[in-house]
Amino acid sequence: MSDAFLKDLLLTPGTSGGEENVQDVVRQFVREFADEVKTDVHGNVIVTVNPAGSPTILLDAHVDQIGLIVRHIDSSGFIRVTPVGGWDIQILLGQKMIVHSSTGMIPGVIARKPIHLLDVDERKTVPKLKDLWIDIGSASESETRSVINIGDYVTAEPGYRELRNGRIAGVAMDDRTGIWVIMKALQQIAAKKPTAKIVAVSAVQEEIGLRGAMTSAYQICPDVAIAVDVTHATDCPGIDQNEFGRIEIGKGAVVVRGPNVNPRVFQLLMKKSSEHGIPVQINALGQPASNDAAAIQVTRGGCAMGLVTIPNRYMHSPVELVSKSDLTAAADLITEFCLSIEQETPFIP
Repeated sequence: MSDAFLKDLLLTPGTSGGEENVQDVVRQFVREFADEVKTDVHGNVIVTVNPAGSPTILLDAHVDQIGLIVRHIDSSGFIRVTPVGGWDIQILLGQKMIVHSSTGMIPGVIARKPIHLLDVDERKTVPKLKDLWIDIGSASESETRSVINIGDYVTAEPGYRELRNGRIAGVAMDDRTGIWVIMKALQQIAAKKPTAKIVAVSAVQEEIGLRGAMTSAYQICPDVAIAVDVTHATDCPGIDQNEFGRIEIGKGAVVVRGPNVNPRVFQLLMKKSSEHGIPVQINALGQPASNDAAAIQVTRGGCAMGLVTIPNRYMHSPVELVSKSDLTAAADLITEFCLSIEQETPFIP
């Protein structure tokens, strides 16, 4: 697999509203095979192969990661923040952070009082974000203000750790792995002369309300769409598979069924999996997913929606874990799906 592109995606920080550096990585990767590349007013990067083709297939993944935003700098120079996206506050304690400042990326750490100084009640209570602060090593408020501004974005320090069995861990697997999947699929599709028009979107601001997907899908007006995001792997301790199903790391991409998904899209994905020996798992959702698929399905007059997801352990943490083989399976499945689509391919349920 293209490890260099994946590492560049995962090691470049960017949160909802601050994705510019990551989008540069995307634009650099696609420039050799894309027919058209543009960036819209929201910051979505929209990449097209075979612009004269028909029908129009949209491939979507979101480029943003959860983060924080600077709300206040106190009289001692410590930085107070508010969340951008959904954090488990306990995950933030003791993390290495990056403040995205106009003066550059400023390293810091996020902490609270040490355990030795917590009283009995404090030790029993989960802290609130207001109880934490970011320390960049400043000696004064004025020093902090000389390099940090209110409204600067903050992300956990990027990481990419190779584990056993082709598994990797780090920040922002949600959903930079999805970006890798759709752009790798687009590269493979471009080499095989598709009939359809294929538009891949590196979408912004999913973590704060699916906003980039809404606007980009409205512009593109797809006939068919596949959203790619991560999903919860349930093969680790403490997760009830009776409630959440069996989703395992390394057993293939996850193809979703349910009211968010067009039945014919699901059937064609499964057919391509069988024909090409691509490993997949099936997940069932009883309502629209909490990702870009929910927004894209109902854009304009609606489109035939598919949802392919990547098993991910420890979602919304700095140690998210995925398998590289699952990423490859997802990219190959989407490639074969898109190459099989012709003007007369039916999607009416």
